[in-house]
Amino acid sequence: MDDKSLQIPEQIPMLPVRDIVIFPYMIIPLFVGRESSIQAVEDSLAKNRLIFLASQKDLAEESPTEESVYSVGTVAMIIRMRKLADGRVKILIQGMTKATITKFHQSQPFFNVAVEKVVEQSDESEEFQLKAEALIRTTKEQLEKVIALGKVLSPDILLVLQEIVDPGRVADLVASNMGLKVDEAQKILETDDHLERLRLVNEILLAEVDVLQMQAKIRTTAKDEMSKSQREYFLREQMKAIKSELGEADSKNDEMDELRQKIMTAGMPDEVEKEVVKQLGRLERMHPDASEASMIRTYLDWMADLPWNKETIDNIEIIKAKKILEADHHGLEKAKERILEFLAVKKLKDNMKGPILCFCGPPGVGKTSLGKSIAKSMNRKYFRIALGGVKDEAEIRGHRRTYVGAMPGKIVQALKQIQTNNPVIVLDEIDKLGSDFRGDPSAAMLEVLDPEQNAAFRDNYLNVDFDLSKCLFIATANVVENIPAALRDRMELIPISGYTQAEKVEITKKHLIRKQIENNGVDNDHIEFKDDGINYLIAHYTREAGVRNLEREIGSLCRKVAKEVVMGATNKFFIDSKQVVNFLGAPKYLKEEKLQEDVVGVSTGLAWTQAGGEVLYVEALNMKGKGGFTLTGQMGDVMKESATAAISYARAHYDELGIDTKWFENNHIHIHMPAGGIPKDGPSAGITMTTAIVSIITNNPVRKDVAMTGEVTLTGRVLPIGGIKEKALAALSHDISTVICPLANKKDVDEIPEEIRSKINFIFVEHLDEVLQIALKSKVKANKKKSSGSKAKATMPAA
Repeated sequence: MDDKSLQIPEQIPMLPVRDIVIFPYMIIPLFVGRESSIQAVEDSLAKNRLIFLASQKDLAEESPTEESVYSVGTVAMIIRMRKLADGRVKILIQGMTKATITKFHQSQPFFNVAVEKVVEQSDESEEFQLKAEALIRTTKEQLEKVIALGKVLSPDILLVLQEIVDPGRVADLVASNMGLKVDEAQKILETDDHLERLRLVNEILLAEVDVLQMQAKIRTTAKDEMSKSQREYFLREQMKAIKSELGEADSKNDEMDELRQKIMTAGMPDEVEKEVVKQLGRLERMHPDASEASMIRTYLDWMADLPWNKETIDNIEIIKAKKILEADHHGLEKAKERILEFLAVKKLKDNMKGPILCFCGPPGVGKTSLGKSIAKSMNRKYFRIALGGVKDEAEIRGHRRTYVGAMPGKIVQALKQIQTNNPVIVLDEIDKLGSDFRGDPSAAMLEVLDPEQNAAFRDNYLNVDFDLSKCLFIATANVVENIPAALRDRMELIPISGYTQAEKVEITKKHLIRKQIENNGVDNDHIEFKDDGINYLIAHYTREAGVRNLEREIGSLCRKVAKEVVMGATNKFFIDSKQVVNFLGAPKYLKEEKLQEDVVGVSTGLAWTQAGGEVLYVEALNMKGKGGFTLTGQMGDVMKESATAAISYARAHYDELGIDTKWFENNHIHIHMPAGGIPKDGPSAGITMTTAIVSIITNNPVRKDVAMTGEVTLTGRVLPIGGIKEKALAALSHDISTVICPLANKKDVDEIPEEIRSKINFIFVEHLDEVLQIALKSKVKANKKKSSGSKAKATMPAA
């Protein structure tokens, strides 16, 4: 059946197709999946097998409408149909004739349309035939070129074209086999003029030939380049072999040139650059697979990446630096003053050798964060090196390159990471350095922290000098005594004592509350801290010199409030003392009960711990015996020696103290310090123990409102001790208003804030006799020594 004798019914089912345009005489299989399309196919098979195929304008549209399909399509006949297991239908169709939609009769459940066949007029003139023959021949030639250039087409298309003389059919056949885009193919289908349609196809073939020729040229060029690269590779290998036989140096490849360029632009000193270039030459002569090659390459990368001449420009403004320090830290006046002095000298003398500052004090008082503030105020980069638990000397000075996995030390690693040679480096917990069979890292730190030596610091891995004199090193420590003497001598110690109750309250208000509110997702509409709540929290839930545990407890309160908010609470939580107990439970710490009356054999001492000051009671008891004494309460060796010296003093001065000579022969003394589970040591309990012993021997009560601290000698001299501020804070927290101190500690008392000094009556003594006169309720026999106390002594209440 040809298209001229084809009778098209008044209504015919329409099948919208995607990705393809069906031409007349085209035989192709189609897969039908849409339900409406399957119904259209079934309706066609039930009638005359004719179906109208129209292409969709939008390929992604699943439910096409009347406006979303082209009006010109092809009437086709369904030759065969088969249902697939997945529910789709496979049909084999043959295009019969072009047609145009004249009316849509229905769109549901499938399209039913009226179409009008497109009648193409033939021209029998000689001129038409001549043009048609020329275009057909040109099209065939272009098609042959396309096939020759690698385009995959049906192998029989050229044979079929030999038998076709109608230019319209030639155009339809070529277009249907070229795999054109829908809009290009639709344009050809809608063109009624035979010659114009063939001309369009010919233009598409010409463009396709150009594209295929360019592809062929690209493939040829790539192949030529590959052949050239292979040839160069073989020649290079031959050159290597020839030069190896001649003993000449190998040529430098691109990688070596790049590495050499990095080395030359790194700004190394001449001696260092000479050594690095020497190692680069060794690497160039080595085989890439040699075991030493990777080690040298890693070494060269380290050397090229170090900041030999990279530094940040200092921007020192004292007023700005003071504001930064005040904003970041409350209190710490002595440390801030020393930092500002350093910055002032640095501004006046740019090439000064930086001092090594060591902030020493209890945990949580802001030692490490001071380093950050210094870096911020100087516009320098900041790096922190944790030294706690470091036992290997190589951690500081680096490993020698002979070892597998060798690396530079922590100092050089820090410089590479921050890419500047003048950073602020905080050596955190320098008192926690250890030592074992691998060496003593504290000894290695001597070179790092000596301004006279660190200008030529030599890391074992680098094996060349590196200038550390531009770095500002800041160390932190908790216990200065744990730092070796030689290392301690390299540093300027700046003690940072614990915060007072008032300072902790201010720090809490200015810093801790805001920080924890932000960290825990609540805001000021949910929680508000009251002054009595803050004071109660500090006094009963923390026992520290710093504010680290205080910050944790504030975070715990914020989390409790966050939980309540998430569970639906809408009220604002006011954190007072009662609410603190509700959220955190019973207080963790209770003040040790103050003595209610003057007691024989019980004296009040003051001790220093890493967590701040403590009040300790020394108890003495006598019993029948044959002399001697017993010590309990986990006393350390120094404290035991103080007790022995105290008893020896009492025995030597029995006459002055009014003691019977036979008392020591018939009695036994037991000295105890409560809280027996906690180890105690130090010399500052000397006068406290002596006072308790003399009290029990003479049956003379010790005043309950007097606390004391100081070391005692066999001759009765009272020697200075440390931690005066912390001990004063401890006395104040126990409502003790009179504190006996060694006269040599008067300078330390002068540095205590006025708000504390005004609340405590400090009495300064030089000899134990003065202590006994003040501390014991009844006067003992006076010695020739006079008290050298402060002016406050004159106003001391009578014993």
